[in-house]
Amino acid sequence: MNRLADRLLALVLAVVAIACLVRIYPLIGAFALHGFSEVGLPRLAAYSAAALACFIGALLFLAGLLPGQPAQAIGVPLFGRDAEVEPEGRPGLRRAFLILPAIVVLAMLGDQFGPWRPHQGGQDVASAPPVEPASKPEPVAPAPPQAAKPLEPAAPAPPPAPAPPPVQVPPEQAATPPADPAPPEVALAPPAASPPLASPPASSVPPQTMPPAAEPPVTVAPLPPAPPPLPTEPDGHRDAVVWLAVAPDGRSILSASTDRMIKLWDIGGKHLIRTLGVHKDMARTALYMPDGLRALTAGDDGEIVLRQLSDGAVLHVFSSGANGGANKLAISPDGKVAVSGHDTGNVIVWDLDKGTVLHVLTGHDWSISAVAVSPDGMRAFSASIDGALKLWDIATGKELRSWRGHDQGAYGAAFTADGHHLVTGSGDLTIKVWDLDTGREIRRFEGHEGTVYALVLSADGKRLLSGSLDGTARLWDMDSGNQIAMFDSHTGPIYAVAFAADGTVLTGGYDRTIRDWPAQGGDGTVLFAGAPQ
Repeated sequence: MNRLADRLLALVLAVVAIACLVRIYPLIGAFALHGFSEVGLPRLAAYSAAALACFIGALLFLAGLLPGQPAQAIGVPLFGRDAEVEPEGRPGLRRAFLILPAIVVLAMLGDQFGPWRPHQGGQDVASAPPVEPASKPEPVAPAPPQAAKPLEPAAPAPPPAPAPPPVQVPPEQAATPPADPAPPEVALAPPAASPPLASPPASSVPPQTMPPAAEPPVTVAPLPPAPPPLPTEPDGHRDAVVWLAVAPDGRSILSASTDRMIKLWDIGGKHLIRTLGVHKDMARTALYMPDGLRALTAGDDGEIVLRQLSDGAVLHVFSSGANGGANKLAISPDGKVAVSGHDTGNVIVWDLDKGTVLHVLTGHDWSISAVAVSPDGMRAFSASIDGALKLWDIATGKELRSWRGHDQGAYGAAFTADGHHLVTGSGDLTIKVWDLDTGREIRRFEGHEGTVYALVLSADGKRLLSGSLDGTARLWDMDSGNQIAMFDSHTGPIYAVAFAADGTVLTGGYDRTIRDWPAQGGDGTVLFAGAPQ
C-alpha cells in the first residue's frame, strides 16, 4: 500500500515539474527577443529551481528512498553504543516533498493572477510583442536612379548639406485635422508680482544652439587615369586574332580570328582589301601559297580550304571528317603538300595538287597543338598538348622520332633553314632548340611568364620572335639565346606573331588588333584596329 502511495506522489511531483517547465518556455523566448527585465530573471530562476526539486522528489519516491515509516531498529551498533541505531527512513525529507507540490502550485497561481503581475492589455509582458510607436515617420521617396558612369577621380568630401526645407502639405491633406490639436488660447491676467524666470540648466539647452564641431581637412587620393580606349574600325576582327602571315612580296597580311573570319589586309595602304572567307567555326590558320595568288585556311570546322586571293573564291575543300577540327596547318616550300594537326590527335598529310590524302598519322594521345614542315619538304613535325614531340617521314608516313620535349604542350614550332634543328615553345614557359639528328636539347630561351603560343624565325634565321599568353612578344638572338627586345601590349595575350618585310614586328591577340612594333623595341602602333564591341 505504501509503495502505491509513493508512486502517486511521484506522479504528482512530475506533473508539477512539467507545469514549471511550461512557464519557463515563454520566459526564454522573451529573453531571446528583448533580454531579461528585472522581474523576468528571478521568475526564470524560481521556476527552474521548482522544476528541478519536483523532478528530484519524483525520482526519490519512485526509487523507494522515502518510505512512509522508519525501519525497525534491527541493531547495527554505532561505534559500540548498542542503544543508538540509524533508521532507514527520512521522515523530514518525505514531509518536505509532500508539501512542495502545494507550495509550487500556489506560487504559480499567484504569479499568474496576483495584482502585482504586470499585464499589457490582458497579455503577459514576457510573451507580448514589441509595442509599435504611436506614429510612424513619413516615407521618403527614393532618389531617381542615375546612369552608370566610368570611374572618375574621387573628389574631396563636400561640406555638410543644409537642412532640408519643411515638407509642404498637399492641399487635399491640409483639411485633415492634426493628430494633436493645439489647446485654445485663454487670456490670463498677469500676476501681481511675477518672480523672475530662472535660467534653464546647461543640459536643457537645445542641441541646435551648440556650435558645430570643426571637421578636419581630408585629402583623398584619386584613382589612376583609365587607359585610353582602343581605336576601332568597322572592318576589323570582332574577336581575338590568332594567326598572322605575311605575303611573299611583303605587301599584304592574312589574319585568322576566332570570329571565324579570314581577312586580307594591305600593309602600305593600311586598309582591308577583303574578307577572304568565313569558316563554320573558329578560324585557326591562314597561309599564303608559294605562288602568292592563293591561300590555304583551316578552322575548327575541320575544313582546309584553298581560296583565290583575288576574289576569295573557294577552289577546293579538304575535309578532315571524323579526324576533328584542324588546329594547326603547315605547307611545304614547293606548295605541293600540306600537313594539318587535329583535335583528335591525328595528323593528316594532304596532296594539294591531286586533292587527295597521302597519310593519316596516328600516335599522339592528345590534341595536336603545333605542326611544321622541313625546308626540304621531306619531314613533318607535330606536337600535342601533353608535351609529346614527333618527327615523321612525309613520303612513307613513318614515325622517325618521338620524345617528351616539354612538361606541357608545345604551341609553336619552326624548322631552322638547315633542316637539322627545330625550335619549340611551350606551356612550361620555355623555348627550346632541338638537334633533330640526336633528339637532344641544345639551347633554351627563358623569360616568358605565360604559355609560349607562337613562334616564327626571321628570313635570315638569326632572330626568333615569340608570342605569349603573358601579353608580350619577345625577340631573341638565335646564336646567343639572349633577349633582344620585348613588346608589351598591356591588353591581354598575344596569339600571333610575324616579321614584316621591313623587319618590324607584327602581333595579333586578344584585343582584336594587329600591331606594328619597331624591331629594336619600344611602343607599338595599331596597324589594323578591331571592330567595335
